[in-house]
Amino acid sequence: MQHDIPELENFIDEQAINNTLKHAAKPERANVLEILSKARNAKGLTLEETATLLQITDPELDEELFAAARDVKKAIYGNRLVLFAPMYITNECGNSCLYCGFNVTNKDLTRRTLSSEEIRKDVIALEAQGHKRLLLVYGEHPKLKADWIAETVQTVYDTVSEKSGEIRRANVNCAPLSVDGFRKLQEVGIGTYQCFQETYHQKTYSSVHKGGVKKNFLWRLYALHRAMEAGIEDVGMGALFGLYDYKFEMLALLTHAQELEKNFGVGPHTISFPRLEPALNADMAYNPPCPINDMTFKRIVAILRLAVPYTGLILSTRESAGLRRELLDIGVSQISAGSRTYPGAYSDPEYDRPEVQQFCISDNRSLDEVIHNIVDAGYIPSWCTACYRLGRTGEHFMDLAKRGFIQQYCLPNSLLTFQEYLEDYATESTRKVGKACISNEVENCPEDRRTVVESRLKRIEQGERDLYL
Repeated sequence: MQHDIPELENFIDEQAINNTLKHAAKPERANVLEILSKARNAKGLTLEETATLLQITDPELDEELFAAARDVKKAIYGNRLVLFAPMYITNECGNSCLYCGFNVTNKDLTRRTLSSEEIRKDVIALEAQGHKRLLLVYGEHPKLKADWIAETVQTVYDTVSEKSGEIRRANVNCAPLSVDGFRKLQEVGIGTYQCFQETYHQKTYSSVHKGGVKKNFLWRLYALHRAMEAGIEDVGMGALFGLYDYKFEMLALLTHAQELEKNFGVGPHTISFPRLEPALNADMAYNPPCPINDMTFKRIVAILRLAVPYTGLILSTRESAGLRRELLDIGVSQISAGSRTYPGAYSDPEYDRPEVQQFCISDNRSLDEVIHNIVDAGYIPSWCTACYRLGRTGEHFMDLAKRGFIQQYCLPNSLLTFQEYLEDYATESTRKVGKACISNEVENCPEDRRTVVESRLKRIEQGERDLYL
């Protein structure tokens, strides 16, 4: 289905956003509670309602906000949590971004682009940990063309280790491409295409992007339009919090989501909300212009969950293990685990190397440690990729999700992928708590699903793999 992409005009109306925030200032308690009551129906929020929640100052209303977010998260996602790892293919970049260690002017960064053989080594190392879903990350250098990116994606998919199997979903975070370029990525079967605007405030955008193609605000703003026009049904957006006022960025993110829905019938598959973290030779990363404290960050996550209830919310290892645990309850549905942020990191025995990283990470736990901890917290880790291979993506996925599809299929499928992990990769202690978790969840499965799930769990124990509903 073809869609008309509008002329390149800035659909982020800064004056309208500022007026919305001004109008919603100092909200009355009754108004906040009314919005939260509506939000529990999981129908989303308007920009005006979101602006109101963003300006809560009463700690008691904060607790009401978090309670509503917990209810919506549980109702839609249950206790399922998707896991993935970022894999950096190159840190070569032609942009000059004041907050990033990959800045082209950073002469202390060791530049590296992985060869096909080096890609295979890193993939095998990730597969050996138990990963099945990757986010492939590319520096934004003009010489890195769509054909080459597509070739690297194909290399990832083609790398199958004897014991550990294969990567089943490769999402991509790379520089914005033309429609033709995105078609090449779609043809090799990428999952989600991810591109962050960083900041939607145009003056700030210009001040922090000093050179390179990334300086073109509108080219980046329409990247997801072009990706969807090319047939990539799942796209991911985000803002880098700390560059500008978070209230503005939140309303701009939602405006961007609405624009995609208006043009393509579906909004973003995922939204990310990273905070600035220290990076080599990037003073701004150490001293954010608009710092975000932990409580504000929790509000951001909770409000996003209520505003876009069926959109995946992604949390990276930039955040500490303790804070990540808190955010699972109030909105986060996907997390990275065991992350390393430079090319070749997973096959590098000396991985703690700040001179090659894009930014510092706070959660250094291994994948197995993360899994053990989240199971202890009552969550089921999932590597399910069934929807993507059965065509349940984009508008189709969202339609099914709103009719309770996630509970019917995604939760049983998460148990099957978790069983694989326990059989092939888990430590003994994680296997013990994991088996108990699966047993308990099977008991709680709807009767019409239980027999099927039990049968397929048994088949996995006997050596079959990649089973799903």
